[in-house]
Amino acid sequence: MVMAAVIVLGVGMIGLAQVQNEGPTSDLRFVVVRDSNGKPVRNAAVVLHPVNRKGKQSRGGLELKTDNDGRTNIDGIPYGPLRVQVLAPGFQTFGEDYQIDKAELEITVKLKRPGGQYSVYGNHEDTKKSDDTKPAEQKPQ
Repeated sequence: MVMAAVIVLGVGMIGLAQVQNEGPTSDLRFVVVRDSNGKPVRNAAVVLHPVNRKGKQSRGGLELKTDNDGRTNIDGIPYGPLRVQVLAPGFQTFGEDYQIDKAELEITVKLKRPGGQYSVYGNHEDTKKSDDTKPAEQKPQ
């Protein structure tokens, strides 16, 4: 299993190395923090995917992990569109496309906690029925 991940990462690195020879590259820095208080999120997965001219995600990609300060970086990313996804347990998944066009670029990602969920099966006593929904009284006959 680990060997398969190393092979996939190796193939992705070879693809990026081939693209690097075609033009300028950028050094990317990522900072991942909590949206609520700005504290760093450690061990978050920062996944980078190249995007083609039609806006579709290309094959390959890289995964980075943040350190204790919520930081990670990578050098030699080719200019052009790049899809960034950030995943961390207990947070909403973040995803956004960036145009890489500078020699150095720092991207700060603010992760949010998941929102509350509403269930049709739960007990919702706090919702009151209006008078229109009460059954009509029957008159004696």
